[in-house]
Amino acid sequence: MTDLAYQKIINELKNAIHDGKYADTMKLPDERSLSEQYNVSRSTIKRALSVLSHRGIIFKKRGSGTFINPLYLKNNNFFKYNGSNLGITDSFNVPGKTQSIKVLSFDVIKADETTKRDLFLKDDDFVYKIERLRYLDDEPFLIETSYIPIKLFPDLNSDIAKDSIFNYMEEQKNLKVTNSYLTISTEPSNENDQAQLALKDVEPVGIMSGIFFLNNGTPFEISTMRVHYKYMKYDTFITVS
Repeated sequence: MTDLAYQKIINELKNAIHDGKYADTMKLPDERSLSEQYNVSRSTIKRALSVLSHRGIIFKKRGSGTFINPLYLKNNNFFKYNGSNLGITDSFNVPGKTQSIKVLSFDVIKADETTKRDLFLKDDDFVYKIERLRYLDDEPFLIETSYIPIKLFPDLNSDIAKDSIFNYMEEQKNLKVTNSYLTISTEPSNENDQAQLALKDVEPVGIMSGIFFLNNGTPFEISTMRVHYKYMKYDTFITVS
């Protein structure tokens, strides 16, 4: 229950920040006020603020309070790992646009050598190979190819794949995808990119590829995402301790 409470507060504070609730002072209320506002303990508020601080959304100034990072609002990037899991549905956020998914193919195949190595599979293990096209309103912006071990998710089907698989795992299986190793690059678009993403032959495509892990440390998915170049705006926040 505490985990759900602090995550809810994170989401509500982020929404309040984006809605301009604190735009005049760029300062959040103190912990006691937030505790009373959300009817939770101070420790829950501290945990939520700590997460927001680590993500670069807010910063604490000793003796003065907690402030909103102006660069966070200025950048307004499309891709941020700010949700409760690392899924694309939670991570891509374009104001005023709604995400949807079209399943292009849903197959069961025997894992090849690379897939076996990356997902720690045995010789006789099979995986789902899922190809999906993601939309923002009616505009295609991302082609996703994923490999998921059948033994981890035996009831996965194409209907589930029409929505967020990561959110389904979290809500129905009580498992979160909380870690990833991700590579981001660009390359010239190919014919399929151009057809699916409405790109010209001279326009590039962004590539996001990686391995995603469940919160118990198990490799869950290999995914390659080919992204329309105009949505490849990404930021990060680094703290040196």
